[in-house]
Amino acid sequence: LWECPACSVHTHPSERVSSLGKDWHRPCLKCEKCNKTLSAGSHAEHDGKPYCNNPCYAALFGPKGFGRGGTESHTFK
Repeated sequence: LWECPACSVHTHPSERVSSLGKDWHRPCLKCEKCNKTLSAGSHAEHDGKPYCNNPCYAALFGPKGFGRGGTESHTFK
């Protein structure tokens, strides 16, 4: 048995997916921002948390001015 880092539930190995050096329940591997379910290897990581590559990771951590073109793409002072 192993413990999912998102929900802390111990479960059977057949229900896990490995990503970011951890083993997750498939439905628990979600984007921190938009909550979209992710597949192992098809997402980005920041501070140990998973994000979908586009648009969330790009908008939050990419170069300023890059993203969806909305308010997340710009820095306001």
